[in-house]
Amino acid sequence: MLEPEQIEGRLTFLRQAERLKDTLRSAYTATGQQENSAAHSWRLSLLALVFADQYPEIDLLKLLKLCIIHDLGEALSGDIPAPLQRADENKAVAERRDFTTLLQSLEPVVQSELLALWDEYDQAVSPEAILAKGLDKLETILQHNQGANPADFDYIFNLDYGRQYTDRHPFLVQLRAILDRSTRANAENQA
Repeated sequence: MLEPEQIEGRLTFLRQAERLKDTLRSAYTATGQQENSAAHSWRLSLLALVFADQYPEIDLLKLLKLCIIHDLGEALSGDIPAPLQRADENKAVAERRDFTTLLQSLEPVVQSELLALWDEYDQAVSPEAILAKGLDKLETILQHNQGANPADFDYIFNLDYGRQYTDRHPFLVQLRAILDRSTRANAENQA
């Protein structure tokens, strides 16, 4: 059983993680609301769950853990959309630093577990992390294709976005092909 201070530490972490609900992304929902990072992480997790039968070799619980924590560092410093990221900035270093800050109220064993998961995701060192990274990119593309985006939205950017991850699993390749068709159709309709 947890000690009261351990429970309080975990509640503090959860209170701080709530900031992810206010972290806006560059995507828009179908009704035109700007998406937040918590909503993205939720649908990424749902995407991983709905297609779990397509990667039976994967540890689904580990995959879901990776999906849930992958953007938590954004709760402190926000999200930097892929088209705006610069080569001289290391987004991952800043996110890891912020994630580590969020973990401070947790007991060391929980901190270590969550940080190890974050590092595994960031470095894409396991089959689950590779899949999580690929699904992360595909969830973003899915949202861009269904969202009520601004008139100048760059659909063409998505045709190459995240390929280094989405090309690493047969199911991701199949799903990507379907989403790329929608992306091309949106780009043509926009022109």
